[in-house]
Amino acid sequence: MLLGCGTVISIGGCSIPVSTLNATKTDAQAQTSVQKTTDNPSPSILPVVSSSNNPNFVVGVVQKVGPAVVRIDAARTVVAQVPEEFDDPVIRRFFGSKPPRQRIEKGSGSGFIINAGGQILTNSHVVNGAQSVTVKLKDGRSFKGRVLGEDPVTDVAVIKIEANNLPTVSIGNSESLQPGEAVIAIGNPLGLDYTVTSGIISATGRSSSDIGVTDKRVDYIQTDAAINPGNSGGPLLNARGDVIAMNTAIIRGAQGLGFAIPINTAQGIAQQLIAKGKVEHPYLGITMATLTPDIKEQVNSKFGINLTTDKGVLLIDVVPRSPAASAGLKTGDVIQSISNQPVTKIEEVQKIVEKSKIGSSLELEVIRNGQTTQIAIQPAPLPARRGS
Repeated sequence: MLLGCGTVISIGGCSIPVSTLNATKTDAQAQTSVQKTTDNPSPSILPVVSSSNNPNFVVGVVQKVGPAVVRIDAARTVVAQVPEEFDDPVIRRFFGSKPPRQRIEKGSGSGFIINAGGQILTNSHVVNGAQSVTVKLKDGRSFKGRVLGEDPVTDVAVIKIEANNLPTVSIGNSESLQPGEAVIAIGNPLGLDYTVTSGIISATGRSSSDIGVTDKRVDYIQTDAAINPGNSGGPLLNARGDVIAMNTAIIRGAQGLGFAIPINTAQGIAQQLIAKGKVEHPYLGITMATLTPDIKEQVNSKFGINLTTDKGVLLIDVVPRSPAASAGLKTGDVIQSISNQPVTKIEEVQKIVEKSKIGSSLELEVIRNGQTTQIAIQPAPLPARRGS
């Protein structure tokens, strides 16, 4: 589940059941199934500590970073229409119209200050659709927050409070992380403010499909540090107290399985949100599945499609009027490479597309009816997700 209390490339009109092929949607139309630049450092930051020579290194990290971790409370109005069976003349006369059911939904999460002038990094799902945002600092002060921008595709958001000379975190590097490294999480799980947990990095490079959030375009860091609802948006720190990831998700019913967005990814998205208020992700408009010998046999026997290869990425659906449709991609095509980079898994296609530039051509090599063909396609901006 995403942790706030409170695409994926989309193949059109094909009758192949996506569940049969374990397909992954790569556009923002998929719905998540889980519950879901630093400036000057603060002058109050303590000296760097290391786990190698200090058995109480966690204490030093908490003292160093704790003042820059915040609690975020968000409120949104949820309106639901009364069911049709209650829509009778008596009720209409009493209410004047069909009475809506309205309630205020409140949730809380975490965040961390990345700029002494009040810029705060958190998860998109913590503030999505919020009509009011309140930020509480560890020193007890509260501020009204303003959402500078949010990106549901990566689940990153930036909010701003009107304050100066705030304590800030130190940003680390998530590219060189190794399983087994010590990590510390600080956040506000289940309303228990400024809770500290520790553990190790269990794995890196967990794809969104690995953890069941197929509408996200992120490779996650896995940790066994305890993460619970309300930790969303809080920092995952290394032994030096540098932020190396942003805590984001847990898997329902699992023990010791927490996931965080690498800070290099989160920071890159945050910079775009601060500059433009939004992030444009490249989009092709396909749904796909990693092709295996078993899937090849199922497709050929059950759906009458003549697949001649059992390696590559199979197109299950092509969205009408999408870049993929305009380029001539079809259901049943098997992608072999993109811009001379071989691909055998959907995650490889997602990464290449996400790193591409909108409007610049990608050269796809596909197998169609046993014949290899080259198709040029220009990614477009990912359409905005409808609804909240």
